[in-house]
Amino acid sequence: MTPPADRPPPDRLREVADAAHRAFSLLPAQPDDVARPAAGRTAARRLHADPDTVERDLVRLVLTIVELLRQLMERQALHRVDAGDLTEEQEERLGLTLMLLNDRMTELCDRYGLTLEDLNLDLGPLGTLLPPP
Repeated sequence: MTPPADRPPPDRLREVADAAHRAFSLLPAQPDDVARPAAGRTAARRLHADPDTVERDLVRLVLTIVELLRQLMERQALHRVDAGDLTEEQEERLGLTLMLLNDRMTELCDRYGLTLEDLNLDLGPLGTLLPPP
């Protein structure tokens, strides 16, 4: 049986599938495989899968994403205010919403023993995820 013209032959599909399987096989890194930080640099903070702290670490990751989005929304709002795209009522409502969101973030951080600085992940050579406050 001949494959349709728009489809590769079955042996070629098997070859590609095998190559993809080899490429995407996840092997755990051995301790010696992990590069040590260069002199004068500290290792990036990582989330650890310790059963005692997994909830806090997960909350930290989620709050980091929420904080990043909050800061992006705040910058976008400032651009819109500067451009004069909003009415006075919209500006007030937007300012109040951003203040409430900031307060809620602070409350959630307090609840889990975190600070807003704890949410700023170190991306190694790229620097930190969040800009300085």
